[in-house]
Amino acid sequence: MQRDTQIFGLIKEELDRQRRGLELIASENLTSLQVMQAMGNVMTNKYAEGYPGKRYYGGCEVVDKSEQLAIDRAKAIFNVNYVNVQPHSGAQANTAVQFAVLQHGDVILGLDLSMGGHLTHGSPVTFSGKAYQAHHYGVRKEDGRVDYDALEAKALEVKPKLIICGASAYSRDWDYARIRAAADKVGALVLADIAHPAGLIAAGLLNSPFDHCHFVTSTTHKTLRGPRGGIIMMKNDFENPWGLKGPKGDIRMMSQLLDLSVFPGLQGGPLEHVIAAKAVSFFEILQDEYKAYARQMQSNAQAMATAFLEKGYDIVSGGTDNHLLLIDLRNKNISGKKAENALVQADITLNKNMVPFDDKSPFVTSGIRVGVPAITTRGMKESDMSLIVNWLDRVLMSPEDAQVVAAVKGEVNEYMRGFALYPEMD
Repeated sequence: MQRDTQIFGLIKEELDRQRRGLELIASENLTSLQVMQAMGNVMTNKYAEGYPGKRYYGGCEVVDKSEQLAIDRAKAIFNVNYVNVQPHSGAQANTAVQFAVLQHGDVILGLDLSMGGHLTHGSPVTFSGKAYQAHHYGVRKEDGRVDYDALEAKALEVKPKLIICGASAYSRDWDYARIRAAADKVGALVLADIAHPAGLIAAGLLNSPFDHCHFVTSTTHKTLRGPRGGIIMMKNDFENPWGLKGPKGDIRMMSQLLDLSVFPGLQGGPLEHVIAAKAVSFFEILQDEYKAYARQMQSNAQAMATAFLEKGYDIVSGGTDNHLLLIDLRNKNISGKKAENALVQADITLNKNMVPFDDKSPFVTSGIRVGVPAITTRGMKESDMSLIVNWLDRVLMSPEDAQVVAAVKGEVNEYMRGFALYPEMD
């Protein structure tokens, strides 16, 4: 068979880009070589609709073992009794939970997208804002932290059926007990989307949502450092609160409703090659080395915050508890869009991001989101953070100066040679 030189050439081009550049996108990370090897395997050939032991196709005895291993390892990581590893993404994991517990037109309450929330938490451009009556809570203007009093007041006002907590651009830990207390006052269920801080939670460095939230979802590719995909978890299974019954008249457990929501509700055959790669990443998380990585990630983020503050940058909430920073650039007189575009020219990638109470559009924004998962995976430490912030500052202060941008790019490229990425691929 003739080799597709074009696509393999582009894959090599992407490897070169990743090697030479500084990856600061908070939702990106770099998997281990064995995670990628597991993802490119013969399990991609197997159709396996259903769940281990209950498939609609024959020949699933091996992928049953692989998927069950992924489930068991995730249970061990988070000390939970239910895990579904089939969602293709975090967005689909959130969709599945909402489909399982909500009817069209039900009220939901989530963190506002402009305050750091996620599209699937009720944004009007997604299913969550179109299928349900979405209301939102936010952060306090004075300190950039979630306003739990306002959250409870809004819950008492609109009586949501589901409260969603978690964010895509929020640098502080969450008070899950406080959210559950508010939910209990109105009889709401609680979904914690931990797609970003999941790795830090797994390492015991942040509050755990599992004792307070009915459902927990996550991606597997951010701080968990696995392949792209999603998971759904529950600490303990429970009978559905609406008395829904199965075909034999038995009360449906929430695990059944969630499984049915993923398949056949939303997805067909699971990606068993990706699930195998999830199992590998879960194996890695269970090792002591991962806890050291998570601690380093948190320390790097805090060191980076200190370096930004020393240069007069405005960090939303004043710092970070996790792996990311949200920076308001308005006092630096540059938009998020212009910042992102200038930094890309210097081989530094991050993303423009709205900040709380932003006065610019989502296509321009007043801020940037900066994360440390990938550079921590490359082996960087606290001492590297001030150098990185200095590069960022030089470009942001002279975004149209081609000489400055080119000089920073050269320094970045040279520096990154000291942090080898996938040398086995040469």
